[in-house]
Amino acid sequence: MPAHRRVVITGWGAVTPLGLSVEETWSALIAGRSGIAPLTGVDTTDLATRFGGEVKGFDPSRHLKPPQARRMDPYAQYAYAAAAEAVQQARLDLDEEQGQRAGVLIGSGYGPMSAHARHFAGLDAHGPRRVSPFAQITGAMDSAACEISFRYGITGPTRALSTACASGADAIGEAARWIRHGTVDVAVAGGAEHILTRLDLASSGNARALSTRNDAPQEASRPFDADRDGFVMSAGAGVLVLESEERALARGATILAEVAGYAATSDAHHWTAPHPEGRGARTAMTAALADAGLTPADVDYVNAHGTSTQANDAGETAAIRAVLGEHAERIPISSTKSMTGHMIGAAGAVEAIVAGLAVRHGVVPPTVNCHRPVDPDLNFVPHTAQKHRVDVAMSNSFGFGGHNAVLVLRAWEAHSEH
Repeated sequence: MPAHRRVVITGWGAVTPLGLSVEETWSALIAGRSGIAPLTGVDTTDLATRFGGEVKGFDPSRHLKPPQARRMDPYAQYAYAAAAEAVQQARLDLDEEQGQRAGVLIGSGYGPMSAHARHFAGLDAHGPRRVSPFAQITGAMDSAACEISFRYGITGPTRALSTACASGADAIGEAARWIRHGTVDVAVAGGAEHILTRLDLASSGNARALSTRNDAPQEASRPFDADRDGFVMSAGAGVLVLESEERALARGATILAEVAGYAATSDAHHWTAPHPEGRGARTAMTAALADAGLTPADVDYVNAHGTSTQANDAGETAAIRAVLGEHAERIPISSTKSMTGHMIGAAGAVEAIVAGLAVRHGVVPPTVNCHRPVDPDLNFVPHTAQKHRVDVAMSNSFGFGGHNAVLVLRAWEAHSEH
């Protein structure tokens, strides 16, 4: 792996329960505003959990022509919109030759679940002759990546990736490796999810993974709080434009941050429970720092996975302490899922953007609803954002199946030789 080939971020875009752009999402996070509310797009009458983090006010026609919108599941529409914001910010304009040196990698835990539900319902109600010829396209895990590649003329590797709740982070990390290895010079990478369906809500509810605070939805997601009772299901997307440093500099792009390190591990332990000793999470955090050439003392902020489940929050707290040691007590550690809910495959990508924004703005978003912290000696940034110089931010993403992905973002200006 060429040591000189550094990977930088030149654009980012987001569609979340807090807003339809990075700016709207970031403003809400810093204000400590929750995007959790009673669900309106699905019948929750007989479900144990009747709230979640819906994307509000999203108009596909702002980004897509009618034929595109009809063939795209909401998860793919969100990814497409987030990619458009990222590409516009990056001022990315690829000719045919440059398109061959570009790639797309979009992660999703479950992909086009809404489309599958719609097509199965149509088949049952009206028979095979009424099934759309686009059903396989709409229901494909790679539909978001393909639509993005069509739009921007990206003819390098175009792929989907699925590692549950680590999908978005893994997509960014693996795309960064493409650039480091010289496979491509630029990549559009991130994650997207929309599984606010009766099936997914029922299944997660029956697994006792979801909060049931129906009387107080905005207080339901409470990472690292002793009174947490489960996570909150949400939808959204986060997409970044990654480039080799030399390409970004050569075209005069604004560099937002550097993707300095990445690592992924597996627990090989249980489908839904993390390893009791947090072995995989610890290994991923340690390896990501090593990949970045940094030490635990270099970390200025951790955007935690922080799902608000009993098992994750206890295990992640122990893992952070194990890896960072006493330094963990000197830095802010927050979970923005307290406001966005858990966007599953999109979570790691949106949270990587949040980590990058903390680097750029010197402020870290809070963990709202953290009234009784599980570890009183750690700074979980309760309720209110805090000013803090952040040169290095770590973003953790841990998923069902034992997937662990950790990204380390660094302030490019602070470490560049240019």
